[in-house]
Amino acid sequence: MLSRIHRGPARAQYRERLRSYFLRGKIRERDHWLVQFFKALYAPVLGWALRFKFAVVAAAVVWFGSSLLVFTRLGAEFIPQLDEGTMLLQFIRSSSAGLDASTQLQRKSEKLLLEKFPEIDRMFGLLGTAEIAMDPMGANLCDTYVELKPRHEWRKINGRPATKEQLIELMRRELAVHAPGQTYLFTQPIQMRFNEMMAGVRADIAVKVFGDDFKELERLATEIRDLLRKIPGSGDVEFDAFGRSPLLEIKPDRDALRRYSLQAAQLNHAVATALAGEEVGTVIEGNRRFPIVVRLAEDARRSVETMKRLPVRTEAGGLLVLAQVARFQMVEQVGAVTRESGQRRAAILVNLRGRDVEGYVKEAMARIKSAVKFPPGYYYEFGGQFENLQKARARLALIVPMALGFIFILIFMSFGTFRQAALIFLCVPLAVTGGVFALWVRDMPFTISAGVGFIALSGIAVLNGIMLISFINQLRREGRPVREAVVEGTLTRLRPKLMTALVAGFGFVPMAVATGAGAEVQRPLATVVIGGIITSTFLTLVLLPVLYEWLEQNRPVSAAPFTNETTRESSDLRL
Repeated sequence: MLSRIHRGPARAQYRERLRSYFLRGKIRERDHWLVQFFKALYAPVLGWALRFKFAVVAAAVVWFGSSLLVFTRLGAEFIPQLDEGTMLLQFIRSSSAGLDASTQLQRKSEKLLLEKFPEIDRMFGLLGTAEIAMDPMGANLCDTYVELKPRHEWRKINGRPATKEQLIELMRRELAVHAPGQTYLFTQPIQMRFNEMMAGVRADIAVKVFGDDFKELERLATEIRDLLRKIPGSGDVEFDAFGRSPLLEIKPDRDALRRYSLQAAQLNHAVATALAGEEVGTVIEGNRRFPIVVRLAEDARRSVETMKRLPVRTEAGGLLVLAQVARFQMVEQVGAVTRESGQRRAAILVNLRGRDVEGYVKEAMARIKSAVKFPPGYYYEFGGQFENLQKARARLALIVPMALGFIFILIFMSFGTFRQAALIFLCVPLAVTGGVFALWVRDMPFTISAGVGFIALSGIAVLNGIMLISFINQLRREGRPVREAVVEGTLTRLRPKLMTALVAGFGFVPMAVATGAGAEVQRPLATVVIGGIITSTFLTLVLLPVLYEWLEQNRPVSAAPFTNETTRESSDLRL
Protein backbone atom coordinates (compact mmCIF):
# COMPACT_ATOMS: atom_id res chain seq x y z
CA MET A 1 0.00 0.00 0.00
CA LEU A 2 2.82 2.42 0.86
CA SER A 3 4.50 1.90 -2.52
CA ARG A 4 1.73 3.94 -4.15
CA ILE A 5 3.00 7.10 -2.49
CA HIS A 6 5.89 7.40 -4.93
CA ARG A 7 6.28 6.53 -8.60
CA GLY A 8 9.58 6.75 -10.45
CA PRO A 9 12.87 4.99 -11.16
CA ALA A 10 13.82 4.74 -7.47
CA ARG A 11 10.49 3.29 -6.35
CA ALA A 12 11.94 0.27 -4.55
CA GLN A 13 14.55 2.35 -2.73
CA TYR A 14 11.95 4.94 -1.67
CA ARG A 15 9.60 2.21 -0.50
CA GLU A 16 12.24 0.67 1.72
CA ARG A 17 13.13 4.04 3.22
CA LEU A 18 9.49 4.89 3.95
CA ARG A 19 8.90 1.45 5.44
CA SER A 20 11.89 1.97 7.69
CA TYR A 21 10.43 5.24 8.95
CA PHE A 22 6.99 3.85 9.47
CA LEU A 23 7.50 0.26 10.57
CA ARG A 24 10.99 0.09 12.08
CA GLY A 25 10.71 3.01 14.45
CA LYS A 26 12.87 5.61 12.67
CA ILE A 27 10.12 8.10 13.48
CA ARG A 28 10.97 8.61 17.12
CA GLU A 29 7.61 7.92 18.67
CA ARG A 30 6.39 4.96 20.64
CA ASP A 31 2.99 4.54 19.04
CA HIS A 32 0.15 2.70 20.62
CA TRP A 33 -1.43 -0.04 18.53
CA LEU A 34 -4.46 2.23 17.97
CA VAL A 35 -2.26 5.01 16.59
CA GLN A 36 -0.49 2.49 14.34
CA PHE A 37 -3.90 1.38 13.09
CA PHE A 38 -4.89 4.94 12.18
CA LYS A 39 -1.55 5.49 10.46
CA ALA A 40 -2.07 2.33 8.43
CA LEU A 41 -5.43 3.68 7.32
CA TYR A 42 -4.14 7.17 6.65
CA ALA A 43 -1.01 6.27 4.67
CA PRO A 44 -2.80 4.98 1.52
CA VAL A 45 -5.20 7.95 1.61
CA LEU A 46 -2.24 10.31 1.70
CA GLY A 47 -0.58 8.42 -1.13
CA TRP A 48 -3.70 8.67 -3.29
CA ALA A 49 -4.01 12.41 -2.55
CA LEU A 50 -0.40 13.08 -3.53
CA ARG A 51 -0.90 11.24 -6.80
CA PHE A 52 -4.17 12.95 -7.75
CA LYS A 53 -3.56 16.51 -6.59
CA PHE A 54 -5.95 18.18 -9.01
CA ALA A 55 -8.86 15.95 -8.00
CA VAL A 56 -8.28 16.62 -4.30
CA VAL A 57 -8.08 20.40 -4.76
CA ALA A 58 -11.15 20.44 -7.03
CA ALA A 59 -13.16 18.39 -4.51
CA ALA A 60 -12.18 20.80 -1.71
CA VAL A 61 -13.24 23.82 -3.79
CA VAL A 62 -16.59 22.23 -4.60
CA TRP A 63 -17.08 21.33 -0.95
CA PHE A 64 -16.37 24.89 0.15
CA GLY A 65 -18.61 26.38 -2.55
CA SER A 66 -21.49 24.12 -1.56
CA SER A 67 -21.09 25.21 2.07
CA LEU A 68 -21.50 28.84 1.01
CA LEU A 69 -24.71 27.93 -0.80
CA VAL A 70 -26.01 26.08 2.24
CA PHE A 71 -25.11 28.99 4.50
CA THR A 72 -27.33 31.36 2.52
CA ARG A 73 -30.27 29.04 3.23
CA LEU A 74 -29.71 28.47 6.93
CA GLY A 75 -31.68 31.46 8.15
CA ALA A 76 -30.50 33.66 11.00
CA GLU A 77 -31.52 34.83 14.46
CA PHE A 78 -30.00 37.21 16.98
CA ILE A 79 -29.89 34.70 19.84
CA PRO A 80 -31.75 31.38 20.24
CA GLN A 81 -34.94 31.47 22.28
CA LEU A 82 -34.30 30.19 25.79
CA ASP A 83 -36.90 27.98 27.44
CA GLU A 84 -37.43 29.78 30.75
CA GLY A 85 -39.88 27.19 32.08
CA THR A 86 -42.62 29.81 32.46
CA MET A 87 -44.91 31.74 30.14
CA LEU A 88 -46.07 35.33 29.90
CA LEU A 89 -49.55 35.79 28.45
CA GLN A 90 -50.19 39.36 27.31
CA PHE A 91 -53.93 40.12 27.08
CA ILE A 92 -54.85 42.99 24.76
CA ARG A 93 -58.42 44.26 24.99
CA SER A 94 -60.27 47.06 23.29
CA SER A 95 -59.00 50.54 24.01
CA SER A 96 -62.50 51.40 25.23
CA ALA A 97 -62.38 48.76 27.98
CA GLY A 98 -62.45 50.32 31.43
CA LEU A 99 -60.78 49.02 34.56
CA ASP A 100 -63.85 47.16 35.85
CA ALA A 101 -64.60 45.44 32.52
CA SER A 102 -60.95 44.53 32.00
CA THR A 103 -60.65 43.11 35.54
CA GLN A 104 -63.81 41.04 35.08
CA LEU A 105 -62.55 39.59 31.79
CA GLN A 106 -59.13 38.92 33.33
CA ARG A 107 -60.63 36.92 36.21
CA LYS A 108 -62.72 34.93 33.77
CA SER A 109 -59.68 34.12 31.63
CA GLU A 110 -57.54 33.07 34.60
CA LYS A 111 -60.28 30.84 36.00
CA LEU A 112 -60.73 29.20 32.60
CA LEU A 113 -57.02 28.46 32.20
CA LEU A 114 -56.67 27.05 35.73
CA GLU A 115 -59.66 24.74 35.22
CA LYS A 116 -58.76 23.51 31.75
CA PHE A 117 -54.98 23.17 32.15
CA PRO A 118 -53.67 21.18 35.12
CA GLU A 119 -50.16 21.88 33.80
CA ILE A 120 -50.41 25.38 35.34
CA ASP A 121 -49.03 25.60 38.86
CA ARG A 122 -50.10 29.18 39.54
CA MET A 123 -50.64 32.45 37.71
CA PHE A 124 -51.06 36.14 38.44
CA GLY A 125 -51.63 39.24 36.35
CA LEU A 126 -50.46 42.86 36.31
CA LEU A 127 -53.14 45.18 34.94
CA GLY A 128 -52.96 48.92 34.36
CA THR A 129 -50.40 51.32 35.82
CA ALA A 130 -49.07 51.06 39.34
CA GLU A 131 -48.61 54.03 41.69
CA ILE A 132 -44.89 53.97 40.85
CA ALA A 133 -45.20 53.79 37.06
CA MET A 134 -42.18 51.60 36.30
CA ASP A 135 -44.19 49.68 33.71
CA PRO A 136 -47.08 51.90 32.59
CA MET A 137 -49.90 50.18 30.73
CA GLY A 138 -53.48 51.05 29.94
CA ALA A 139 -56.41 49.48 31.73
CA ASN A 140 -57.00 47.36 28.63
CA LEU A 141 -53.59 45.64 28.85
CA CYS A 142 -52.58 42.89 31.26
CA ASP A 143 -49.38 40.87 31.68
CA THR A 144 -50.23 37.42 33.07
CA TYR A 145 -47.36 35.34 34.46
CA VAL A 146 -47.98 31.59 34.16
CA GLU A 147 -45.81 29.21 36.20
CA LEU A 148 -45.89 25.64 34.88
CA LYS A 149 -45.45 22.31 36.62
CA PRO A 150 -42.54 19.98 35.69
CA ARG A 151 -42.80 18.72 32.12
CA HIS A 152 -43.31 15.07 33.12
CA GLU A 153 -46.64 16.08 34.73
CA TRP A 154 -48.02 17.53 31.50
CA ARG A 155 -50.72 15.84 29.44
CA LYS A 156 -49.78 13.26 26.83
CA ILE A 157 -50.25 13.96 23.13
CA ASN A 158 -49.62 10.99 20.81
CA GLY A 159 -48.02 9.11 23.68
CA ARG A 160 -45.51 11.85 24.53
CA PRO A 161 -45.59 14.80 26.95
CA ALA A 162 -46.96 17.89 25.22
CA THR A 163 -44.54 20.56 24.08
CA LYS A 164 -44.92 24.19 25.06
CA GLU A 165 -46.00 25.08 21.51
CA GLN A 166 -48.80 22.49 21.68
CA LEU A 167 -49.87 23.79 25.07
CA ILE A 168 -49.99 27.37 23.76
CA GLU A 169 -52.16 26.31 20.82
CA LEU A 170 -54.62 24.57 23.16
CA MET A 171 -54.80 27.65 25.39
CA ARG A 172 -55.45 29.83 22.39
CA ARG A 173 -58.39 27.67 21.32
CA GLU A 174 -59.97 27.65 24.79
CA LEU A 175 -59.66 31.41 25.20
CA ALA A 176 -61.08 32.08 21.74
CA VAL A 177 -64.20 29.99 22.49
CA HIS A 178 -64.91 30.73 26.17
CA ALA A 179 -63.35 34.18 26.71
CA PRO A 180 -63.89 36.23 23.52
CA GLY A 181 -63.41 39.97 23.22
CA GLN A 182 -59.64 40.03 23.64
CA THR A 183 -56.44 39.06 21.85
CA TYR A 184 -53.25 37.65 23.33
CA LEU A 185 -49.53 37.30 22.81
CA PHE A 186 -47.65 34.30 24.22
CA THR A 187 -44.04 34.91 25.21
CA GLN A 188 -41.73 34.50 28.23
CA PRO A 189 -41.01 36.97 31.06
CA ILE A 190 -37.27 37.49 30.52
CA GLN A 191 -37.62 37.35 26.74
CA MET A 192 -40.34 40.01 26.79
CA ARG A 193 -38.31 42.32 29.03
CA PHE A 194 -35.22 41.78 26.92
CA ASN A 195 -37.10 42.69 23.75
CA GLU A 196 -38.58 45.76 25.41
CA MET A 197 -35.21 47.03 26.69
CA MET A 198 -33.28 46.31 23.49
CA ALA A 199 -35.83 47.37 20.86
CA GLY A 200 -38.66 49.14 22.67
CA VAL A 201 -41.28 46.52 21.72
CA ARG A 202 -42.70 43.63 23.71
CA ALA A 203 -42.42 40.98 21.00
CA ASP A 204 -39.85 39.17 18.83
CA ILE A 205 -40.49 41.39 15.80
CA ALA A 206 -42.26 44.71 15.36
CA VAL A 207 -43.37 46.21 12.06
CA LYS A 208 -43.33 49.97 12.59
CA VAL A 209 -45.37 52.16 10.23
CA PHE A 210 -44.54 55.89 10.19
CA GLY A 211 -46.64 58.76 8.92
CA ASP A 212 -48.62 61.89 9.83
CA ASP A 213 -52.33 61.07 9.52
CA PHE A 214 -53.63 58.64 12.13
CA LYS A 215 -56.42 57.34 9.89
CA GLU A 216 -53.93 56.44 7.18
CA LEU A 217 -51.64 54.78 9.73
CA GLU A 218 -54.61 52.79 11.00
CA ARG A 219 -55.46 51.61 7.48
CA LEU A 220 -51.89 50.61 6.63
CA ALA A 221 -51.34 48.85 9.96
CA THR A 222 -54.55 46.85 9.55
CA GLU A 223 -53.56 45.71 6.05
CA ILE A 224 -50.09 44.69 7.22
CA ARG A 225 -51.48 42.82 10.23
CA ASP A 226 -53.91 40.81 8.07
CA LEU A 227 -51.08 40.07 5.64
CA LEU A 228 -48.63 38.91 8.31
CA ARG A 229 -51.16 36.50 9.80
CA LYS A 230 -51.08 34.50 6.55
CA ILE A 231 -47.29 33.96 6.61
CA PRO A 232 -46.13 30.58 8.00
CA GLY A 233 -44.46 30.96 11.39
CA SER A 234 -46.64 33.86 12.60
CA GLY A 235 -47.51 32.70 16.09
CA ASP A 236 -49.06 35.93 17.41
CA VAL A 237 -49.77 39.05 15.36
CA GLU A 238 -51.45 42.01 17.10
CA PHE A 239 -51.42 45.79 17.35
CA ASP A 240 -49.28 47.55 19.95
CA ALA A 241 -51.64 49.71 22.09
CA PHE A 242 -53.52 50.82 19.03
CA GLY A 243 -57.15 51.83 18.55
CA ARG A 244 -59.82 54.34 19.51
CA SER A 245 -61.77 54.88 22.73
CA PRO A 246 -65.26 56.38 23.27
CA LEU A 247 -64.99 59.83 24.78
CA LEU A 248 -67.54 62.30 26.13
CA GLU A 249 -66.76 65.61 24.48
CA ILE A 250 -68.12 68.84 25.99
CA LYS A 251 -67.87 71.73 23.50
CA PRO A 252 -68.71 75.34 24.45
CA ASP A 253 -71.58 76.95 22.53
CA ARG A 254 -69.98 80.26 21.48
CA ASP A 255 -73.29 81.94 20.62
CA ALA A 256 -74.77 81.03 24.02
CA LEU A 257 -71.64 82.25 25.81
CA ARG A 258 -71.92 85.64 24.10
CA ARG A 259 -75.64 85.84 24.78
CA TYR A 260 -75.21 85.23 28.52
CA SER A 261 -71.90 87.18 28.81
CA LEU A 262 -70.15 84.03 29.99
CA GLN A 263 -66.48 83.24 29.46
CA ALA A 264 -65.13 79.86 28.40
CA ALA A 265 -62.82 79.80 31.45
CA GLN A 266 -65.87 79.81 33.76
CA LEU A 267 -67.34 76.91 31.83
CA ASN A 268 -64.08 74.94 32.03
CA HIS A 269 -63.79 75.63 35.76
CA ALA A 270 -67.26 74.25 36.40
CA VAL A 271 -66.54 71.03 34.44
CA ALA A 272 -63.12 70.57 36.08
CA THR A 273 -64.57 71.04 39.57
CA ALA A 274 -67.37 68.55 38.92
CA LEU A 275 -65.20 65.83 37.44
CA ALA A 276 -61.69 66.27 38.90
CA GLY A 277 -62.63 68.09 42.10
CA GLU A 278 -61.42 71.27 43.78
CA GLU A 279 -59.70 71.75 47.09
CA VAL A 280 -61.86 73.89 49.40
CA GLY A 281 -60.24 73.44 52.78
CA THR A 282 -57.97 71.41 55.07
CA VAL A 283 -58.62 68.99 57.93
CA ILE A 284 -56.02 69.08 60.71
CA GLU A 285 -55.42 66.04 62.91
CA GLY A 286 -52.50 66.65 65.22
CA ASN A 287 -49.47 67.26 63.01
CA ARG A 288 -51.13 65.90 59.90
CA ARG A 289 -53.11 67.88 57.35
CA PHE A 290 -55.62 66.45 54.86
CA PRO A 291 -57.07 68.46 51.94
CA ILE A 292 -60.84 68.66 51.52
CA VAL A 293 -61.76 68.06 47.86
CA VAL A 294 -65.30 68.63 46.55
CA ARG A 295 -66.54 66.94 43.39
CA LEU A 296 -69.56 65.08 42.06
CA ALA A 297 -70.30 61.62 43.32
CA GLU A 298 -69.16 58.64 41.22
CA ASP A 299 -72.66 57.83 39.94
CA ALA A 300 -73.29 61.47 38.99
CA ARG A 301 -70.00 61.72 37.07
CA ARG A 302 -71.00 58.69 34.98
CA SER A 303 -74.40 60.16 34.06
CA VAL A 304 -74.52 62.48 31.07
CA GLU A 305 -77.95 63.81 32.11
CA THR A 306 -76.60 64.79 35.51
CA MET A 307 -73.67 66.54 33.85
CA LYS A 308 -76.08 68.51 31.66
CA ARG A 309 -77.84 69.87 34.78
CA LEU A 310 -74.56 71.07 36.31
CA PRO A 311 -75.03 74.73 37.45
CA VAL A 312 -72.87 77.49 36.00
CA ARG A 313 -72.86 80.99 37.54
CA THR A 314 -72.78 84.02 35.26
CA GLU A 315 -71.05 87.34 35.91
CA ALA A 316 -74.41 88.96 36.69
CA GLY A 317 -74.97 86.46 39.50
CA GLY A 318 -77.52 84.28 37.74
CA LEU A 319 -77.39 80.49 37.36
CA LEU A 320 -77.50 78.45 34.19
CA VAL A 321 -77.32 74.73 33.57
CA LEU A 322 -74.38 73.38 31.57
CA ALA A 323 -76.62 72.12 28.76
CA GLN A 324 -77.63 75.73 27.94
CA VAL A 325 -74.05 76.81 27.11
CA ALA A 326 -72.37 73.57 25.98
CA ARG A 327 -72.95 70.66 23.58
CA PHE A 328 -72.52 67.04 24.68
CA GLN A 329 -71.57 64.29 22.24
CA MET A 330 -69.88 60.87 22.32
CA VAL A 331 -66.95 60.58 19.89
CA GLU A 332 -64.29 58.02 19.08
CA GLN A 333 -60.83 59.37 19.80
CA VAL A 334 -57.37 57.89 19.52
CA GLY A 335 -56.52 55.98 22.68
CA ALA A 336 -52.76 56.57 22.49
CA VAL A 337 -50.52 58.38 20.03
CA THR A 338 -47.04 56.83 19.90
CA ARG A 339 -44.10 58.72 18.48
CA GLU A 340 -40.61 57.62 17.57
CA SER A 341 -37.87 59.96 16.33
CA GLY A 342 -40.42 62.77 16.30
CA GLN A 343 -42.89 60.94 14.00
CA ARG A 344 -46.19 59.25 14.62
CA ARG A 345 -45.99 55.50 14.34
CA ALA A 346 -48.16 52.43 14.59
CA ALA A 347 -46.64 49.03 15.39
CA ILE A 348 -47.67 45.44 14.75
CA LEU A 349 -46.19 42.93 17.21
CA VAL A 350 -45.22 39.46 15.98
CA ASN A 351 -44.10 36.45 18.03
CA LEU A 352 -42.67 33.64 15.90
CA ARG A 353 -43.33 29.90 16.18
CA GLY A 354 -40.85 27.51 14.55
CA ARG A 355 -39.36 30.07 12.14
CA ASP A 356 -36.08 31.94 12.02
CA VAL A 357 -36.20 35.73 12.22
CA GLU A 358 -34.32 36.54 9.01
CA GLY A 359 -36.28 34.15 6.80
CA TYR A 360 -39.60 35.42 8.16
CA VAL A 361 -38.66 39.09 7.71
CA LYS A 362 -37.50 38.53 4.13
CA GLU A 363 -40.78 36.85 3.20
CA ALA A 364 -42.80 39.53 5.03
CA MET A 365 -40.95 42.32 3.24
CA ALA A 366 -41.61 40.74 -0.14
CA ARG A 367 -45.33 40.39 0.57
CA ILE A 368 -45.74 43.89 1.99
CA LYS A 369 -43.92 45.40 -0.96
CA SER A 370 -46.19 43.66 -3.45
CA ALA A 371 -49.54 43.97 -1.64
CA VAL A 372 -49.53 47.23 0.40
CA LYS A 373 -49.35 50.63 -1.29
CA PHE A 374 -47.80 53.39 0.83
CA PRO A 375 -48.72 57.04 0.13
CA PRO A 376 -45.89 59.59 -0.12
CA GLY A 377 -44.39 60.30 3.29
CA TYR A 378 -45.39 56.94 4.77
CA TYR A 379 -42.94 54.09 5.24
CA TYR A 380 -42.30 51.05 7.42
CA GLU A 381 -39.36 49.26 9.04
CA PHE A 382 -38.79 46.07 11.02
CA GLY A 383 -37.61 46.28 14.62
CA GLY A 384 -37.09 43.92 17.53
CA GLN A 385 -34.82 40.90 17.16
CA PHE A 386 -34.31 41.58 13.45
CA GLU A 387 -32.90 45.02 14.22
CA ASN A 388 -30.56 43.52 16.83
CA LEU A 389 -29.46 40.87 14.32
CA GLN A 390 -28.57 43.53 11.75
CA LYS A 391 -26.53 45.51 14.28
CA ALA A 392 -24.69 42.39 15.46
CA ARG A 393 -23.90 41.38 11.88
CA ALA A 394 -22.54 44.84 11.13
CA ARG A 395 -20.21 44.58 14.14
CA LEU A 396 -19.10 41.06 13.22
CA ALA A 397 -18.47 42.15 9.63
CA LEU A 398 -15.99 44.68 10.99
CA ILE A 399 -14.41 42.81 13.90
CA VAL A 400 -13.96 39.34 12.38
CA PRO A 401 -11.98 40.46 9.28
CA MET A 402 -9.78 42.64 11.51
CA ALA A 403 -9.07 39.71 13.86
CA LEU A 404 -8.36 37.30 10.99
CA GLY A 405 -6.11 39.86 9.32
CA PHE A 406 -4.15 40.32 12.54
CA ILE A 407 -3.76 36.53 12.84
CA PHE A 408 -2.51 36.35 9.26
CA ILE A 409 0.09 39.03 9.97
CA LEU A 410 1.35 37.09 12.99
CA ILE A 411 1.60 33.90 10.92
CA PHE A 412 3.48 35.73 8.18
CA MET A 413 5.91 37.20 10.71
CA SER A 414 6.54 33.74 12.14
CA PHE A 415 7.13 31.88 8.86
CA GLY A 416 8.57 34.71 6.80
CA THR A 417 6.83 33.69 3.59
CA PHE A 418 3.47 34.70 2.18
CA ARG A 419 2.93 31.27 0.58
CA GLN A 420 3.09 29.31 3.80
CA ALA A 421 1.12 31.93 5.73
CA ALA A 422 -1.68 31.69 3.15
CA LEU A 423 -1.43 27.88 3.26
CA ILE A 424 -1.92 27.83 7.02
CA PHE A 425 -4.71 30.38 6.80
CA LEU A 426 -6.48 28.04 4.37
CA CYS A 427 -7.39 25.94 7.41
CA VAL A 428 -9.99 28.55 8.36
CA PRO A 429 -12.41 28.01 5.41
CA LEU A 430 -11.81 24.25 5.73
CA ALA A 431 -13.04 24.42 9.31
CA VAL A 432 -15.95 26.78 8.57
CA THR A 433 -17.23 24.36 5.93
CA GLY A 434 -17.86 21.62 8.48
CA GLY A 435 -19.57 24.00 10.89
CA VAL A 436 -21.99 25.18 8.22
CA PHE A 437 -22.98 21.65 7.22
CA ALA A 438 -23.35 20.67 10.89
CA LEU A 439 -25.88 23.48 11.41
CA TRP A 440 -27.70 22.43 8.25
CA VAL A 441 -27.89 18.77 9.32
CA ARG A 442 -29.32 19.73 12.73
CA ASP A 443 -31.72 22.29 11.17
CA MET A 444 -30.34 25.22 13.16
CA PRO A 445 -30.21 28.85 11.99
CA PHE A 446 -27.13 31.02 12.27
CA THR A 447 -27.05 32.86 15.60
CA ILE A 448 -24.53 34.93 17.50
CA SER A 449 -23.62 31.88 19.60
CA ALA A 450 -22.89 29.97 16.38
CA GLY A 451 -20.73 32.90 15.27
CA VAL A 452 -18.71 32.56 18.48
CA GLY A 453 -18.28 28.88 17.64
CA PHE A 454 -16.92 29.76 14.19
CA ILE A 455 -14.38 32.13 15.76
CA ALA A 456 -13.19 29.49 18.24
CA LEU A 457 -13.06 26.93 15.45
CA SER A 458 -10.86 29.17 13.31
CA GLY A 459 -8.32 29.39 16.12
CA ILE A 460 -8.15 25.61 16.50
CA ALA A 461 -7.76 25.13 12.76
CA VAL A 462 -4.95 27.68 12.48
CA LEU A 463 -3.04 26.02 15.34
CA ASN A 464 -3.33 22.64 13.61
CA GLY A 465 -1.99 24.10 10.39
CA ILE A 466 0.94 25.75 12.18
CA MET A 467 1.80 22.48 13.90
CA LEU A 468 1.91 20.55 10.61
CA ILE A 469 3.68 23.10 8.39
CA SER A 470 6.32 23.99 10.96
CA PHE A 471 7.27 20.33 11.41
CA ILE A 472 7.50 19.74 7.66
CA ASN A 473 9.75 22.80 7.39
CA GLN A 474 11.92 21.41 10.17
CA LEU A 475 12.36 18.12 8.29
CA ARG A 476 13.32 19.99 5.14
CA ARG A 477 15.95 21.95 7.03
CA GLU A 478 17.44 18.61 8.03
CA GLY A 479 17.95 17.83 4.34
CA ARG A 480 14.83 15.83 3.46
CA PRO A 481 13.30 16.20 -0.01
CA VAL A 482 9.91 17.87 -0.22
CA ARG A 483 7.94 14.64 -0.85
CA GLU A 484 9.69 12.76 1.92
CA ALA A 485 9.29 15.63 4.38
CA VAL A 486 5.60 15.88 3.58
CA VAL A 487 4.96 12.16 4.07
CA GLU A 488 7.01 11.82 7.23
CA GLY A 489 5.71 15.05 8.71
CA THR A 490 2.04 14.26 8.21
CA LEU A 491 2.46 10.69 9.51
CA THR A 492 4.35 11.91 12.56
CA ARG A 493 1.85 14.66 13.32
CA LEU A 494 -1.16 12.38 12.87
CA ARG A 495 -1.26 11.50 16.55
CA PRO A 496 -1.31 15.06 18.00
CA LYS A 497 -3.84 16.17 15.40
CA LEU A 498 -6.15 13.28 16.27
CA MET A 499 -5.71 14.03 19.96
CA THR A 500 -6.63 17.67 19.40
CA ALA A 501 -9.68 16.72 17.35
CA LEU A 502 -10.94 14.03 19.72
CA VAL A 503 -10.45 16.07 22.90
CA ALA A 504 -12.20 19.12 21.48
CA GLY A 505 -14.89 17.07 19.74
CA PHE A 506 -15.84 14.86 22.68
CA GLY A 507 -15.58 17.82 25.04
CA PHE A 508 -18.36 19.63 23.16
CA VAL A 509 -20.65 16.60 22.78
CA PRO A 510 -22.48 17.20 26.13
CA MET A 511 -23.20 20.79 25.04
CA ALA A 512 -24.39 19.63 21.61
CA VAL A 513 -27.01 17.25 23.06
CA ALA A 514 -27.92 19.27 26.17
CA THR A 515 -31.60 19.79 26.98
CA GLY A 516 -31.44 21.70 30.29
CA ALA A 517 -31.59 25.40 31.07
CA GLY A 518 -29.52 27.41 28.62
CA ALA A 519 -29.13 24.51 26.19
CA GLU A 520 -30.56 26.58 23.33
CA VAL A 521 -27.46 28.82 23.43
CA GLN A 522 -24.99 25.96 23.93
CA ARG A 523 -26.16 23.70 21.11
CA PRO A 524 -25.31 25.96 18.11
CA LEU A 525 -21.83 26.72 19.46
CA ALA A 526 -21.02 23.07 20.15
CA THR A 527 -22.50 21.91 16.84
CA VAL A 528 -20.31 24.33 14.88
CA VAL A 529 -17.14 23.31 16.71
CA ILE A 530 -17.74 19.55 16.37
CA GLY A 531 -18.66 19.73 12.68
CA GLY A 532 -15.76 22.05 11.89
CA ILE A 533 -13.21 19.91 13.71
CA ILE A 534 -14.26 16.82 11.76
CA THR A 535 -13.88 18.40 8.34
CA SER A 536 -10.87 20.50 9.33
CA THR A 537 -8.95 17.49 10.62
CA PHE A 538 -9.67 15.40 7.53
CA LEU A 539 -9.05 18.15 4.97
CA THR A 540 -5.94 19.42 6.75
CA LEU A 541 -4.41 15.94 6.71
CA VAL A 542 -5.27 15.44 3.03
CA LEU A 543 -5.40 18.84 1.32
CA LEU A 544 -2.66 20.68 3.21
CA PRO A 545 0.14 18.19 2.31
CA VAL A 546 -0.96 18.27 -1.33
CA LEU A 547 -0.87 22.06 -1.49
CA TYR A 548 2.41 22.23 0.41
CA GLU A 549 4.14 19.95 -2.07
CA TRP A 550 2.55 21.81 -4.96
CA LEU A 551 3.69 25.25 -3.73
CA GLU A 552 7.07 24.36 -2.24
CA GLN A 553 8.35 22.06 -5.00
CA ASN A 554 11.75 23.33 -6.25
CA ARG A 555 11.73 26.17 -3.69
CA PRO A 556 14.25 26.58 -0.86
CA VAL A 557 12.98 26.18 2.66
CA SER A 558 12.58 29.39 4.66
CA ALA A 559 14.75 30.18 7.66
CA ALA A 560 13.78 28.90 11.07
CA PRO A 561 11.12 31.17 12.61
CA PHE A 562 12.60 30.91 16.11
CA THR A 563 16.10 31.62 17.29
CA ASN A 564 16.30 28.75 19.76
CA GLU A 565 15.00 26.00 17.53
CA THR A 566 14.03 22.87 19.39
CA THR A 567 15.02 19.49 18.12
CA ARG A 568 12.63 17.15 16.45
CA GLU A 569 12.92 14.60 19.25
CA SER A 570 12.03 17.08 22.01
CA SER A 571 9.08 18.51 20.07
CA ASP A 572 7.76 15.01 19.51
CA LEU A 573 7.90 14.33 23.21
CA ARG A 574 6.02 17.53 24.03
CA LEU A 575 3.22 16.77 21.55
